[in-house]
Amino acid sequence: MTTHLEPVEIGLPVFRSGLADVPKVDPDAPKQTKKEFTSDQEVRWCPGCGDYAVLAAVQGFLPELGLKRENIVCVSGIGCSSRFPYYLDTYGLHSIHGRAPAIATGLATSRPDLNVWVVTGDGDALSIGGNHLIHALRRNVNLTILLFNNRIYGLTKGQYSPTSEPGKVTKSTPVGSVDEPFNPVSLALGAEASFVARTMDSDRKHLTSVLRQAVEHRGSALVEIYQNCPIFNDGAFDVLKDRDEAQARMVHLTHGEPIRFGAPGEDGLGAKGVVRTAQGHLRVADVSEVGADALVVHDAHDPDPSVQFALSRLDDPSMAHVPVGVFRSVQRPAYDDMVRAQVDSAIESAGGPATDDDLARLLAGKDTWTV
Repeated sequence: MTTHLEPVEIGLPVFRSGLADVPKVDPDAPKQTKKEFTSDQEVRWCPGCGDYAVLAAVQGFLPELGLKRENIVCVSGIGCSSRFPYYLDTYGLHSIHGRAPAIATGLATSRPDLNVWVVTGDGDALSIGGNHLIHALRRNVNLTILLFNNRIYGLTKGQYSPTSEPGKVTKSTPVGSVDEPFNPVSLALGAEASFVARTMDSDRKHLTSVLRQAVEHRGSALVEIYQNCPIFNDGAFDVLKDRDEAQARMVHLTHGEPIRFGAPGEDGLGAKGVVRTAQGHLRVADVSEVGADALVVHDAHDPDPSVQFALSRLDDPSMAHVPVGVFRSVQRPAYDDMVRAQVDSAIESAGGPATDDDLARLLAGKDTWTV
């Protein structure tokens, strides 16, 4: 991609852990703007693509994070969403199909001074890249992962994807898909991701709020973004974009508050809510029947993801009830921080950084053979 950044001296990696290693903008520096984070590349997505809205939101709030452009890296795989790095005037890498999390893991681990993003799609992340994604999440690598979910393969012209609903007719499933789709949020929670959220391309306010929380989180942060493909899967999320339908279907999650939604009831709040059954499952009920005290209070900080996972299972391909917002946000040690701490400890035990003689002894040490 084309950038206008001044050259910087990279040098050898500095192995230190902690947020203090991520350099911030000097408080006295000029305020950054959206224009400074927008590259000179022509945006080449189909007219009406939901990617435009996500790009605009990211470009809009990046200047507010207090991070220098040269300390931000966007890594993508292959797919329509993977053109994202071209359109940010930061560092970026358009990498290999499904392998963006693996490449980003190496970058985050070796360069603690960088804020690393992964931009991927439902095909790129959940099909060929499934293993890389779940391991990045379980390791809790310090990455912000944006998973654009349009329920279709767009770049390769409309085949069904791992999130396509059963019965989906596409070029690769002419009589309808028989696959059971992935629920990306359930998958991430099952992989013990420390931050998991869902939002939508057309809701700029909610999208920006969720992305801000994700990028400020230390560890693996996955945000699923429902995103429309106007060419090969147009209208996939229309029921969530119609005001009345959205009010009846979208379950907004707010930490510390009862889970309540729908048209206002007698008390002016949502008429429906989420309750726990006698068997311990979660279901949607009328508040007038069960009472407000029976509603489940959302706890995004609960270290046990069981209830958060149960919330994700309220969603199904019919989108009758779609939880959105932050499902989970917990603190646990980040993989890259711990690796750097191990390296620091090894260097300290060895009396300082390695020399050429140390390297020679390592290469010709006892675990070598002559063939």
